[in-house]
Amino acid sequence: MTKCNSLEEVRTAIDELDDKIVELISERSHLIRQAASFKESVEEVKADDRVDFIMQKVRHKAIELDVSPNMISDLFQIMINEMVETEISEFRNTETF
Repeated sequence: MTKCNSLEEVRTAIDELDDKIVELISERSHLIRQAASFKESVEEVKADDRVDFIMQKVRHKAIELDVSPNMISDLFQIMINEMVETEISEFRNTETF
């Protein structure tokens, strides 16, 4: 963890982390779009078992890192819901009739 010596340093470090978080979410989103091409139905896109697994995994990781598991769950639920919708759109755009 970064040890800062002023409020300005703290804010700079937070800004850098925010940029990294957005970059990682973008990377995840691009991978989600790729995943659509490997799936054969909207139900497979929704992948409820996979979502449950991810939610359990991130809650455990949050606890391990001493971060609120409820906050992490909420953030991931929003992100996953949005990405599933994106993946469904991507899936429907690549369907062949």
